[in-house]
Amino acid sequence: MTLNPNRRPARIVSVDQAAEAIGNGACVYIGGSGGGHAVPEAMIDAIKRRHETSGNPSGLTVVSTVAIGDWETAGLNKFAAPGLLSRVISAGLNNCPALAKLALADEIEAYTLPQGTLAQLAREMAAGRPGLVTKIGLHTFVDPRHGGGRQSPSGSQDLVKLIEIEGEEYLFYKPFPIDVTIIRGTTADERGNVTMEDEAFIGENFSLAAAARRRGGIVIAQVKRIAAAASLDPRQVKVPGVLVDYVVVDPDQKQTYQTAFNPAYAGQMRVPDTAFQGIPFDVRKVIARRGAMELTPDALVNIGFGVSNGITSVAAEEGFYREVTLTAEQGIIGGMPAVGKDAGAGLNFDMLNSQPDQFDFYDGGGLDLAFLSSAQVDRHGNVNVSRFGTSIIGPGGFINISQGAKKVVFSGTLTTGGLDAAPDGEGGLRLTREGRVKKWVPEVEQITFNGDFARARGQKVFFVTERAVFELTEQGIVLIEIAAGIELDRDVRQQIEFEIMVAPDLKAMDPRIFRPHKMGLALDFRAGAN
Repeated sequence: MTLNPNRRPARIVSVDQAAEAIGNGACVYIGGSGGGHAVPEAMIDAIKRRHETSGNPSGLTVVSTVAIGDWETAGLNKFAAPGLLSRVISAGLNNCPALAKLALADEIEAYTLPQGTLAQLAREMAAGRPGLVTKIGLHTFVDPRHGGGRQSPSGSQDLVKLIEIEGEEYLFYKPFPIDVTIIRGTTADERGNVTMEDEAFIGENFSLAAAARRRGGIVIAQVKRIAAAASLDPRQVKVPGVLVDYVVVDPDQKQTYQTAFNPAYAGQMRVPDTAFQGIPFDVRKVIARRGAMELTPDALVNIGFGVSNGITSVAAEEGFYREVTLTAEQGIIGGMPAVGKDAGAGLNFDMLNSQPDQFDFYDGGGLDLAFLSSAQVDRHGNVNVSRFGTSIIGPGGFINISQGAKKVVFSGTLTTGGLDAAPDGEGGLRLTREGRVKKWVPEVEQITFNGDFARARGQKVFFVTERAVFELTEQGIVLIEIAAGIELDRDVRQQIEFEIMVAPDLKAMDPRIFRPHKMGLALDFRAGAN
């Protein structure tokens, strides 16, 4: 399909007027990331408001590359109104518990696909190519042999297909028609050209706009302000006005749900190292410190969300974060990825990349090392972070990152649910109360990382917990380190629901990890360069 020959120049309208352009049953792709980064929240509000007053639009398919929400009520949580959605496709629902609840009740069709494949698929759709062909997702729950990314029983569409090319297996991610694209920028001129100078995230806005326009769809751009025609620096324009139908203005839009505006997130200034805050001295810091010990000089590294996020703080506290290249999948290269609910933004970065390009780099093996969380681990070395119990999380960028990195370190406590453990301040761990829930189980509920597939590709895989460190070997999972104060049988073996091997040269975890003062880790780190 070609561009709509009858399109009009971009029009500046109110958010409510723009929401009127969305028809029932439309496929609406919403740009932005995670905790409000470049999320067109005013348009989300307008769609919800129109539905509440008129019942329209209804039966929407809503797509987002990244889970969008504040873990409570913002973002796509607002679309949990009865009848508004029929289907959601996203890398995750972790930020959107209201939608996850609907998916669990099978009130909507829900699919979670790898973040990188969705970003790249947007580019394929913009180009009119038949879809995305990649190995990312093989042997995980996204593989059609294991569910095809479905997170609700009523999911009727086959979004992913297994194919073979010259004797090798690949996954084919199918395109879907985009009727409406809603993106956010900072400034639009009177012709609809959009810049993103104040944003912490670029994403794939150009591809989303081009994909919608290619099939005659509608593109809505939310911005903070309007500039005169032809007054913008063309090098700053991320989406040209020829791809935009409607521009809406929200002068109060925040950079993220948590941060009104931080010029460092936009790359407009660099902050001193003293601005980086440390993390509390607890088991999360214990895990982050042990993870940081895996860093090597000049390594290209991804730091994931959750407990692994603390590794950035440890590297800064120990004084060597500049000697590795830290990255975040949303596009940060270099500097310091943001922590907490602002994760996805960054400080002092060298580059803010587009999201499809970032995942091209990841998928191509650009990462030396990745630190990721683990919710469940099983006897095969499989890891689940995407669905467990009554929680639908989704993979986010986890599958791209974990399959593309040369070495992966999974982090998390060994048990959960009432666990009371703390560093004793002297060189070991004090375990006061064991967690009620065992996370290391015979079979994970959903495969987000496949241990056998990793072994077959020669990937190095480690598991770091607050009390022990494990390695995935050809023979299985092997315990290689244990904390002082921890009993092997009672505190490790009995808390794992399958047999593990113990290394004959089992070591004690470094006592510095459990002491409150700095570890002096920079000396060890730099020695690794020799």
